[in-house]
Amino acid sequence: MTKTEQDILSSLTELDGAVRELRTANPKPDLQSIFARIERLTDALPPNTDPNLLHYLRKKSYEKARLLLAGRDAENARGGCQRD
Repeated sequence: MTKTEQDILSSLTELDGAVRELRTANPKPDLQSIFARIERLTDALPPNTDPNLLHYLRKKSYEKARLLLAGRDAENARGGCQRD
């Protein structure tokens, strides 16, 4: 796993935790900054990155991207896209 992929996984894990705590958190987490970081990191990925990872990130399928990067891609449900 590249450093950028590790940073994406960390950001996706942070996003997952923030969303889980959203109802009870005070103050509310800044989800926009997490989304912006994920976008910036996605743009930094090289062209030879796993096509499934790029697809998930570009389609904002962040849970699928997180599972893929965590080595748990088998848990991903098939989506409506031909690639999913």
